[in-house]
Amino acid sequence: MTKVALIGGSLSGELLNNPEEVKVTTPYGEPSSAIEIGKIEGVEVAVIYRHGKKHEIPPHKINYRANIYALNKIGVERIIGISAVGSLQKNIEPGTIVMPDQFFDYTKGRNYTFYDGPKVFHISMADPFCPELTDVFHNVLLDRKVKSVKGGTYVCIEGPRFSTRAESKFFRNVGDIIGMTLVPEINLAREMGMCYLTLATVTDYDVWADIPVSSKEVTRVMKENEGNVKSVLANAIPKISDQRNCKCKYSLEEAGV
Repeated sequence: MTKVALIGGSLSGELLNNPEEVKVTTPYGEPSSAIEIGKIEGVEVAVIYRHGKKHEIPPHKINYRANIYALNKIGVERIIGISAVGSLQKNIEPGTIVMPDQFFDYTKGRNYTFYDGPKVFHISMADPFCPELTDVFHNVLLDRKVKSVKGGTYVCIEGPRFSTRAESKFFRNVGDIIGMTLVPEINLAREMGMCYLTLATVTDYDVWADIPVSSKEVTRVMKENEGNVKSVLANAIPKISDQRNCKCKYSLEEAGV
């Protein structure tokens, strides 16, 4: 059974060598890509590419429910989401890997839950990210001397456009980094009792900094940082314990109506 999964984003490139492809059917339609299964440093890992293998799915059209359902169906318990983000704070420089501990949802029209009725659950999201996964990756980032930040708030916007200057200045009051794909991916993982961590690589300063965001520049920084992300994954994944001592798996116990 595959217990660890990576959800690859704009940043991640090819995450596995010679993987086996597995197609999983879901009640919510097709996942963004076939699930790839292979090994990273001897550990079996599943991978879904949230934008599709050719990056053809924009953030507001990703079938988040199908992706999370499919991973849960094959036995995944822990998810590491990989994403590219902009910085809302001067001290968080491009090239930094951020592991946020909070998020601010500014999306507008996505499918946020598996429970649209008649079953209704109100899950707690006070502490949305898995502390065990965060500690494992934080220690590896420190050991590898990779520029990183532990903690902070990820502002998730609808996309696919970037922020206006006014919006970006507003978001600086509540967040540290800004992206388009965390929500509802993290919500749905919590509903399934799965652990979730984001490795968010800063590609640029958001437009508050009076430097208009360029897709070309974002792509350049992403490519430069793919090696860092893969190195961190290779060193951290073998350190993930088989036993979960966090509370993530109990998310539905007190959430029912």
